[in-house]
Amino acid sequence: MAWYAYCIGEKPAFPELARHRKPVPMESVLGISGNQVFLYPASDLAVIVSEHNPAETLNQKSGMDHARVIADCFQHSTVLPFRFGTVFHDDESLRKSIRSNQRQFQGNIDKLRGKTEMHLKIFVDDCCAHALERHLPAEGVGREFLGNLRENATRTRERQTRARAVSFQMHRLFMPLDEEVSCRITESGKMVLDIAHLIDRKYVERYQNKFASTSATIRECQMQVSGPWPPYHFVHRLTRSAAHAPAAAHAPAPVTVPLTGIPQAVPAMA
Repeated sequence: MAWYAYCIGEKPAFPELARHRKPVPMESVLGISGNQVFLYPASDLAVIVSEHNPAETLNQKSGMDHARVIADCFQHSTVLPFRFGTVFHDDESLRKSIRSNQRQFQGNIDKLRGKTEMHLKIFVDDCCAHALERHLPAEGVGREFLGNLRENATRTRERQTRARAVSFQMHRLFMPLDEEVSCRITESGKMVLDIAHLIDRKYVERYQNKFASTSATIRECQMQVSGPWPPYHFVHRLTRSAAHAPAAAHAPAPVTVPLTGIPQAVPAMA
């Protein structure tokens, strides 16, 4: 039997596993394609899975169901989300993956216990956008062409400096335990910063209040907030070098890239 995997949680957080060594149905929780979600015990961990038909095609609704199950589990336990589409072909492959990475999984849970992710999206007017379009490289090589290249490089550095300044300002205002930042430019010429902040769950209300006061006073940019979420981005960071480690699943924010990058991608897990 194939298992579709959503996330890893703490076994003690699910009392129904106390007297069982086999998968136990998670009450009132359905996963992809309406399949029953199970708690699969693995030492001190619980792997949240559902039965899966490998011939079945996953779609956008499947991604939403994947995120919903993880969010449900996050209400009970620290979680390490699996990448959307992670499937174990049988019980042995699931057990082997957990056994070979158990120390890392447990260590990551310990680091993220009691923490959550808040996500800021900040829109900043980019005064360089239209000027940059006028100076896109044309065919041929000459003094004007090389001058345009230098000007484009200067504008890119200015944009990166501005992004770092906004990111630093947000860090000072919200004082997160950790953060991940990405930057991109929209077709309309706005610069968008996606900032994931790791905070203690007990401070969510304080964070939201700080956002309300900050967004009302900062006029030069537009701000949006979402969360609390499972710590998708920070699981990705902790497991980046592991071959079978979970990383971020479907989430409201892009995978983080250095501030020198512009592209945006959907978060994933391994």
